[in-house]
Amino acid sequence: VQLVGSGGGLVQPGGSLRLSCEASEDVFRIETMGWYRRAPGQQRELVASMSRGGETNYGDSVKGRFAISRRNAKNTVYLQMNGLKPEDTAVYYCNADGIITYNSTYVRESWGQGIQVTVSS
Repeated sequence: VQLVGSGGGLVQPGGSLRLSCEASEDVFRIETMGWYRRAPGQQRELVASMSRGGETNYGDSVKGRFAISRRNAKNTVYLQMNGLKPEDTAVYYCNADGIITYNSTYVRESWGQGIQVTVSS
C-alpha cells in the first residue's frame, strides 16, 4: 500500500494551493483519509480528515479556509487550501486509516511522502 501526494509549493500569503493524494492500485477501500502537517520545531497536527461516509474533521487553525474532499472510487483525497498564511508553512502528509486491499489484507494505517508547502512573500 502506498500513498502518493502532490501539489505543494511556494505561494504568497492569501493565495491558494490544492494537494492531492492517491492510494496505490492494490487498495480496495479506505475508511478514513486525511492530511496532517508538521511545521519546523513543532509536533505533527491534524489538518483535516474525512471518513468514507463523508464525515469531516478539521484542525481549529484551518477551519473556514481549508476544505477536504475525496473520491472513494479512486481512493483519492484532496485538500483545497485558501487564504494561506505564513503559519501554514509546513510539510504536509497524506494519511489513510482502515485500508483493505484487493487480496483482503487489512492495513491499519499508511502515510504518504511529505509535501512541502511554503507561504511567503
